[in-house]
This record gives sequence, structure tokens and C-alpha cells, in this order.
Amino acid sequence: LEKKYDKVCEFCKKHRTRIYYVIYGILITAYLVVVIAACSLNFQRALPLPIITAVVIFFICWDFLIAKYEHRIAALFSSGETYVEKHWFWLKWVLWAAVILVVIFWLIFDTAKQGSHQLISFLGLVFYVFLMFVFSKHPTRVAWRPVFSGIVMQFILGLLILRTKVGFDAFNWLGIQIQTFLEYSDTGAKFVFGNKYTDHFFAFKVLPLVVFFSTVMSMLYHLGFMQWLTGKVGWAMQISMGTTPVESLVAAGNIFVGQTESPLLVRPYLPYLTRSELHAVMTAGFATIAGSVLGAYISLGISASHLLTASVMSAPASLAISKLFWPETEQPEVTLTSGLQMAKSDSKNLLEAASQGASTSIPLVANIAVNLISFLSLLAFVDSALSWVGSLFDYPELSFKTICAYIFMPFSFMMGIDWEDSFTVGGLLGYKTFFNEFLAYERLSELIHNREKGGSMYVNGVKQYMTVRSEVIATYALCGFANFGSLGLVVGGLTCIAPSKKKEIAGGAFRAMIAGTVACFMTACVAGMLTGPGLDVPCHIILGNAFSSTDFPANSTQLVECCQQLFSSVNQSQEIFPGGNHSLSSWKGCCQILHQPALHC
Repeated sequence: LEKKYDKVCEFCKKHRTRIYYVIYGILITAYLVVVIAACSLNFQRALPLPIITAVVIFFICWDFLIAKYEHRIAALFSSGETYVEKHWFWLKWVLWAAVILVVIFWLIFDTAKQGSHQLISFLGLVFYVFLMFVFSKHPTRVAWRPVFSGIVMQFILGLLILRTKVGFDAFNWLGIQIQTFLEYSDTGAKFVFGNKYTDHFFAFKVLPLVVFFSTVMSMLYHLGFMQWLTGKVGWAMQISMGTTPVESLVAAGNIFVGQTESPLLVRPYLPYLTRSELHAVMTAGFATIAGSVLGAYISLGISASHLLTASVMSAPASLAISKLFWPETEQPEVTLTSGLQMAKSDSKNLLEAASQGASTSIPLVANIAVNLISFLSLLAFVDSALSWVGSLFDYPELSFKTICAYIFMPFSFMMGIDWEDSFTVGGLLGYKTFFNEFLAYERLSELIHNREKGGSMYVNGVKQYMTVRSEVIATYALCGFANFGSLGLVVGGLTCIAPSKKKEIAGGAFRAMIAGTVACFMTACVAGMLTGPGLDVPCHIILGNAFSSTDFPANSTQLVECCQQLFSSVNQSQEIFPGGNHSLSSWKGCCQILHQPALHC
């Protein structure tokens, strides 16, 4: 038996490659049979399966061709590259002229169709770029290719996701799948904390999501999927924007992992980075959120599809604004993409990777919990102190939110948020900047829930909820780690990884935080340009609030539009409003606003 066993082992070693091919062939054939069977039973239900299969096959073929015929492919395109370099001077001006004409015509037609809100968002985008240029570290040394390429890439991503049906449906489907996937964390939370775990919603419902997501990300990292995905996104940004391999990979990694984890992907190269590259690495961390906390924000009621879109769009924006705010003035040492090796998982198997992921989330969960406890307590004290100071001047309503709202109100308005909502969003931006984005999203979720429940829009002169458009733009503006709490985290984390760069990291961290904040604002501007105004709050709620409350602003755009719909529904016998019954005050108010003849009313 031992001799026969040795012969079998020797045969397997000798023909190992062929055996692997046979096994892979059997598995792939079985998978294709399953896909065909599922599609034949119900193609609509099984549609995601062939799409995912096609994408996987494409990238496998892509990797194979690049690995085997990279030099031939490069030689094939070398003649075209030489031609472009030779005639770049006039091609550059033709390209810029075409881009400017496209932007002008798009703005004219889109503004005519959607309204002036989109125009304000565009002007806001221009304003933020100009602001960063004015306060740039080296304004005369700015390389405009990564700046404009990043903005164009950001706009194209937004256009595909927010304006095309395919892109919107794809990200909406992805958001739904992530929400469904994250709900499986309830099983563990229910077992550990009991059936009434939702009574303590944040501690026992939201925080377990962080543990679950961290475990999954660790497993994907062990399998090499995260490194592969990050490499592909980083390569795309490097080719299109002309940024260096290290900063491109870190910016791509920040879409999926946190601001202290993504630099670990390129840990060996950090000591050799220039000041501009270090600034870009830190800016990318400040401008995006980690996948581990994405589930927590979704559980608060924030749109999953918009959070995903914001994370993707902010990656090129962070590189663009970083290269504008701190241009490259040195010669980068790490330039070869092929020689760049990403760090691998140190786990021996998948189970160990899952365990390590869960254990790694403990400091993150504790950090979130203690920060919220301390910040909320501190905020309550500051509000009380400010209210006391305000009462000395007959203004007891003075609070930290009020001060922040006035500071950030112009910035929120420039993103395209309605003037009536810009004060509220300004307060959220203040919470996010001076405390953290968790607190800001928690307050935003309250506003979303208030809108969904209906009720009075104004209570004692304070707006209780915003339009959906304002909520969407606010979601994009808040989607980043740019706050003073993260400032210390980034300096401490990067200093541990690259001690030789301690002085450069400390010197550029604050500028990186400002750049990360502006990158989020730019993403919000693009979202504002591509998000239609629409009637976000049901008309029967608006009419009820308008004529039963003295706080509601008279003759607002939404109110006039609702009154017009009310009259058209009667004239054309359409049931636009639920029930169709309206109080006399609503009819009387709409008659006065639209100046309708008395007989018609």
C-alpha cells in the first residue's frame, strides 16, 4: 500500500499542471451548466449571473494578455503615442476647445431642461477649483493634466451612475445587495445580545455591522481580490490622470479600506515618496470613507447607492485637488508600475483571515463608540454654554450648530443646495469637520426620517426636514474622513509606517485635510449638477404645511408647483393627490398665489 501510495504521489507531482487544468475545466464546465440552467428557468431573475461571469472572463483574458504580450501591445500603440507627443501642442488646444464647447452646450440645454440649480452647482465647482489654485503651495508649478483629468473622470463617473438608466440601475442593484448582505450581521447580534438587541440600536445593531464588514474585507484581502481590484482602479487613474503609481494605488485603495489601512498596500515605498505624493496619499484618505463603516451609515438610513457613488467619485477628485493644492516640484523615485508589489495578507488560511478581521475591528468599534459618547457629551455642554452666553444678549437659541451653519452656509449653497436648506446643511458640515462624519450622518438620518414621516416642515421657525435633492448633495459632501479627529489618526498612523518622513507628514497633514474637505465638496457639486430638482416632498404634505403654519415661507417654488398640479388635477380629472380631498384653506391659499379667477376657484 505504501509503495502504491508513493507511486500515486509521484504521478500527481509529475502531472500536477495537467491535473489542475482538468479540475479547473470540470469546475468551469459545472459553473457554466449552472448559469445556463438558471437563465433557461428565468432569465430576468438570473441576469446578474451572466453579467458577472462576462466581467470576470473579460478581466481574466485581460490579465493573461497583459502578462504574456505586454511588450507587443506597448509596441502596437507606440506609433500613436509618438504621433500624439509630436503634435501635442496643437492637439492640446483642440482638445480644450472641444471640452469647453461641450460643457457650454451641455449647461445651456441642461439648465433649460432641469432649471438653474444645476448651474449653481457648476459655478460652485469652478469656485472650489479657483479657491484651491489661489491658496496652492506652488501656484506657478501646477500641472493641469491631473487636475482636469480628475474632474472629467469624476464627472463621467457621475454621469454614468446618476444620469444613465444602466448605471443608475447597476449601482442601485449593488446598493440593495450590500444592504441585504449586511443584514446577515443581525444573526450574530441577536445571538450575542438577545432578541431585543434593536432596543439599543446603535450599540447592538450598527456597531456589529462594522465587525461583520471588517471580517469580510479581511477574507477578500487574503484571497487577493482586494489587491487585484485596487490595482485595476489605480492603473486606470494612473493612465488617465498621469499620477504616480503609489498615489494612484493608495487613492484606489481608499475606496474600499480606511485611511490608515490603504497606505499599508504600498508600505515599502512610503519612505521614498515626495512631499506632493505624501500630501496626495493623505488627501485621498481624508476625501473617502472606509468600507468597514459604510454599512454603519447605511443602517442609519443613508442611501447605499449614493454612498457607493460618492466613494468612487471622490477618489479621482482627491488626486486632482491634491495636485492643485500641492503641485509636484520634485522628481518621484517610484515610477515603475510593473515593479510595484502590493503587500499580501499574513494569514495562513481563510478562517484565520476571518478571525483576524474580526479582531482588527475591535479598536475601530471601540473608537467609534467612545468618540460618539465624548463628542455628544461635549457638544451638549458647548451648546448649553453658548445658550447661556446668548441669553445674555437675548438670543438663547445660540448653539454650536448655529455657528457652524453660518460659517458653512455659503459653501453648502455653492454646491447647489436650496437656500432654505443651506443653513441646515451648513450645521451638518460643521459637525462633520469639528467632530466626525458619524455624528453628521446621524443628524442627517433624523432629517430623512422626519421627511418620510411627513408632519410639519417648520416647528418654531426651525426646519424639520429638507428636500430629497438637498439630502443627496449633503450625503456626498459628508462622505469623507476630513475632520480634526482623523488628523491625529493619519499623522500617527503614517509616522509609524514611515518614521523618516515624520516632519513632512506633520507639515502637510492640515493642508491635506482641507484638500480632502474640498474634494468632498467638489463631488457634491458634481452630484448637484446631475441630480434633478423634482418634487421631493409629497404635494399634499406641502400644501398642508403651507397653509396651516405661519412659519412656512410664502410663494416658494415648490408651493407654486404644487398649486399648479392641484388645479391641473381638477381640470384634467387626474388623481395626483391621495384621496383627492383638500381643506378649504389649501384651495383658498392656492387661489391667492396663482391669482385664479374667483369663478374658477
